[in-house]
Amino acid sequence: MTDRNGRLLGIGAVGGVVGGLLGGGNGVLTVPALDHYTSLPRPAVHGTSTLAATWVCAAGALVYWLIGGTLDLRAGGGMIVGGMIGGFYGAKLVARASETLLRVLLIVILVLTATKLYLDAAGLDPVADGAVVPADLLATWWFVVPLSVVVGIVVGAWAGAMGLGGGLLAVPALVLLFGVDLHTAAGTSLLVFLPNSLVSGLSHWRQGTADLRIANLVGLASAPGAVAGALLALALGNVVLGVVFGTFAAVMAVREVVLLVRRRRRPLPDDG
Repeated sequence: MTDRNGRLLGIGAVGGVVGGLLGGGNGVLTVPALDHYTSLPRPAVHGTSTLAATWVCAAGALVYWLIGGTLDLRAGGGMIVGGMIGGFYGAKLVARASETLLRVLLIVILVLTATKLYLDAAGLDPVADGAVVPADLLATWWFVVPLSVVVGIVVGAWAGAMGLGGGLLAVPALVLLFGVDLHTAAGTSLLVFLPNSLVSGLSHWRQGTADLRIANLVGLASAPGAVAGALLALALGNVVLGVVFGTFAAVMAVREVVLLVRRRRRPLPDDG
């Protein structure tokens, strides 16, 4: 039991550093680790990971706010509302969607994000320090608020269903759609998914698809890791952090492609 708890603490610590550094996405480590080192059924793995993510979001967002001052409530406020709606209702809708479609969409977003960040680092991005959405639209509340709520619903639903952390989608959305710099996007992403992770995680716990003890054990270890990751992110320049996040996005895109290929090659069950 002690060895198992040590592994869970290690999972939390490493996931916390990743979440604090990149504004979320710690679930890409937590989910497979919990699946490998625990006997939880797959739905409970996702639910436990989601509940544990509240510790990462709270600790990381606090560091970005107190030390970096890098939070954008203009876009983040609507995403918070949308994320809670998506986390509560959207997971069921996303669960009905094709897993292949969800993975393909994630791959496209990750590739676009990595491309933009690499172009930014090389000074070749035609919309560097800007958004793909026209600036005059982003200057109006009547456009930004509905857009941010819709984005929050989509990202919140995906994160709630997959348990992978919303940072993989929230950070790219803030950068690409709202023109937010990467440090601010990371801090805002963590703030956005604090209530989302809590609502989604408690929903999983109430329906029996989350282990509260394991979630708290992983979460307790992830909090100091998230603080360390956030401090590291704030110490890095925007270009360096962009290369780090771009590389992470590219690696995750390759991982998703591999999973898709393996899934397609998996032999169909013999009905005869």
